[in-house]
Amino acid sequence: MNKTVIACFAVFVCIGLASFTKPSDQPFATLKQYMSGSFSSELQSKNDSDYFDIRLRMEPIWKASENEFYLYVEQAMSTSLEKPYRQRIYRVVKESENRFVSYIYNVNAPARFVGKKGDDAVFTSITPDSLKVLEGCEVQLQYNEKLQQFEGATADRTCPSTRSGATFTTSKVVIGPKGMVSWDQGWNDTGAQVWGATKGGYEFIKQ
Repeated sequence: MNKTVIACFAVFVCIGLASFTKPSDQPFATLKQYMSGSFSSELQSKNDSDYFDIRLRMEPIWKASENEFYLYVEQAMSTSLEKPYRQRIYRVVKESENRFVSYIYNVNAPARFVGKKGDDAVFTSITPDSLKVLEGCEVQLQYNEKLQQFEGATADRTCPSTRSGATFTTSKVVIGPKGMVSWDQGWNDTGAQVWGATKGGYEFIKQ
């Protein structure tokens, strides 16, 4: 996964994600709706060979409340859907009407969850208190009412990484009704980027 990715980030955000509107009276419910489902970067990969065709699934699991919900998250190459390279659980918490936090958790024995739907029985074998959070890797999200989308990022230098000589990683995300832009980058101790995109993130279109 060392291929360089270059995206037209601003164009996708301003045109692609904000191309139609959603009611903004309940942003938290809207956020759950936007984040749930299947997504693909196939179109981006066809338009630019620097991109992989990646498939992303975000499955609601367990019972949601008025202040939090959980998602099982799986990313895989389109040619290897049975072998995802990333599996996580997200816990999304409402801090205020327009501010939210997405906490990221590792899963043990991840192979058992591959391809599973959110209501499959396998998710009853784990509980929220059995999860291990990735400290410092949470994403702070803000609702942009004008554009009807959610914009967020990790804090600087708080999310550790050992990939390709990195010591920390950063993530930026924009989530809208038609999909999301996700931009992950790895940095070394001097603040030099050592992996990830240099000009923008992956464009995942909701299927």
